[in-house]
Amino acid sequence: MSPNLIHPVILSGGSGSRLWPLSRAGYPKQFLSLTGDNTMLQDTAARVSSAQFSAPLMICNEEHRFIVAEQLRSAGINPTKIILEPVGRNTAPAVAIAAMSLLHVHEDALMLVLPSDHVILKPQAFHQAVEKASKAAKAGMFVTFGIAPNKPETGYGYIEKGSMLDSAEGVHQVARFVEKPDLPTAEEYLASGEYLWNSGIFLFSARQYLNELMEFNPEMVEACDKALSLAEQDLNFCRLNAKAFAASPSDSIDYAVMEKTERAAVIPVDMSWSDLGAWSALWEIEDKDEAGNAQHGDVVLHNTRNSYVHADHALVAVSGLDDVIVVATDDAVLVVNKNNAQDVKKLVDKLKADGRYEHNLHTKVHRPWGSYRGIDLGERYQVKRITVNPGEKLSLQMHHHRAEHWIVVSGTALVTAGEKSFLLRENESTYIPIGDTHRLENPGKVPLHLIEVQSGSYLGEDDIVRFEDGYGRTK
Repeated sequence: MSPNLIHPVILSGGSGSRLWPLSRAGYPKQFLSLTGDNTMLQDTAARVSSAQFSAPLMICNEEHRFIVAEQLRSAGINPTKIILEPVGRNTAPAVAIAAMSLLHVHEDALMLVLPSDHVILKPQAFHQAVEKASKAAKAGMFVTFGIAPNKPETGYGYIEKGSMLDSAEGVHQVARFVEKPDLPTAEEYLASGEYLWNSGIFLFSARQYLNELMEFNPEMVEACDKALSLAEQDLNFCRLNAKAFAASPSDSIDYAVMEKTERAAVIPVDMSWSDLGAWSALWEIEDKDEAGNAQHGDVVLHNTRNSYVHADHALVAVSGLDDVIVVATDDAVLVVNKNNAQDVKKLVDKLKADGRYEHNLHTKVHRPWGSYRGIDLGERYQVKRITVNPGEKLSLQMHHHRAEHWIVVSGTALVTAGEKSFLLRENESTYIPIGDTHRLENPGKVPLHLIEVQSGSYLGEDDIVRFEDGYGRTK
């Protein structure tokens, strides 16, 4: 590995609750195609796939591991490692783990820390800024990328620029970090020209980061070191030791290091950046019609202006409304004033408090073998459409409380039921009684689609006893 390469570290955590109902805890916004054909995770990884960078190191929630692996595979990106966090501890411990991993490979590694869910519409400007920032990082500075504000935004943290560094052209010392301001303060910052939005993208030496973190929070470093030293390889994933990692304090890079170090620097960059922190942010960067509306899917608008309307499943018609966000999926509809888009998180918090599932999962749920979509649910029954990818198979399992009927819609299924194995083809079906050991497999070269009808006293996903599993999910 070349010592001059910059090592991208992509953080894929968080729930993206402000983009509900498209983004949910089980399938957050970085896995969605919101601004093009690729997902935000794929765009982030592709952005650092030039000769300037090594292959990326991924850190993600262990529940998302197969989604991350599959999205990178389908984009033709081979990460150096995918590290699984057993619990969320914010960004500072995650980056400490990444720094320790990189130092095992190269003692002078520079790490570029990137959230997986940001939009950068001018990648060339980003690459040029990275090149300039790397000179400061090699000199021991902790460089963050600052965005010149174009409005008095109250949803971002700000950075006040200090004097220019002698060692790196275009890079400033950080005078101070500022929390999210109120509107009058944000207007003052915008007018002064001395303040930048904090993008949450960082470039620094892995060793320097650990040195500073050891000074400010040795308990965090010790917990992360133990979690990594006791990590286990699980298929293609590095699974951190859960007990050791949970012992780490939870903190962000900003609070743990950037606001405490005397080596903080910032490079202003115009790269058409957005963290898509609300539906209004997506409206801002989307193409709009002459009435200022951005729309996706089957949408009909009349006498509507400056709005964002997204139809994910069925026709959505809007008339006589201005400055609204309307997002419809097959199980939820969001209608909110565009100026109150940040309040969507409060709705999600209420869904959680009420014990509803819609904050967490879509009706389509992704699994390492494919996916399933809930079609109907009632007392003692549930109907799903199941898709099994070519060559994949579900675990060998049984259920204590439900029976299952399978009807093949297209493709070929290899079914294991008790002691028997047999093929099911289009329009054929079978029945799996309560308590019978069974497995579903796609031996073909095209996706297998089938309808599953469950019936019984309890239909939860936790009523699965796995005996064999190709994805490391047996206990």
